[in-house]
Amino acid sequence: MVIFIDESGIHKQTGHSTASVVYVEVENLEKFESKLQKIEKDLKISFFHWAEERWFMKNKFLSRIFELDFTVKVAIFENPVRPDSMLEVVFQHLITEKNINSIYIDGKKPKWYERKLKKVLRDKGIAIKKLKTVRSRSEVGIQLADALASLIRYCHDNPEEKDAKKWVTKLKKEKKLGFELLVNQ
Repeated sequence: MVIFIDESGIHKQTGHSTASVVYVEVENLEKFESKLQKIEKDLKISFFHWAEERWFMKNKFLSRIFELDFTVKVAIFENPVRPDSMLEVVFQHLITEKNINSIYIDGKKPKWYERKLKKVLRDKGIAIKKLKTVRSRSEVGIQLADALASLIRYCHDNPEEKDAKKWVTKLKKEKKLGFELLVNQ
């Protein structure tokens, strides 16, 4: 099993903020990557990044992800005061599997983020050498994790937004969204 972890809204410092952390589980990495690369090719995009796309493309991309074999766990927090301690608690709840081959995170994360994740991995008896930092442009699994973290956070902040609500509902219905944790600080 391979894990991709990404978050949305962690670094937002002003006003009301919601943050989401997703943990995408994939059993067959080669098949998953091949199918996701085909989706991007079919959509004529070199890579998918939520913040850079309009809803037209987001909807096209999201409509195709249900062809992929993955499950996702998510933690949502409102107004995180101390993101570093919050992430440690979240990682403890999300990382429950023992048969993990690799864990990928976006290479643009701050050092404290990686340290918190390594601490939780050590506490759970998982070798930290399994943790790999990668560039989101080159790793399609991180692109999917980014899309899901952003979608779920957006839906939480905008519950009346029809497109976002539709996709989160479908994730639940298709049993892709396996675990949700809501944390109020």
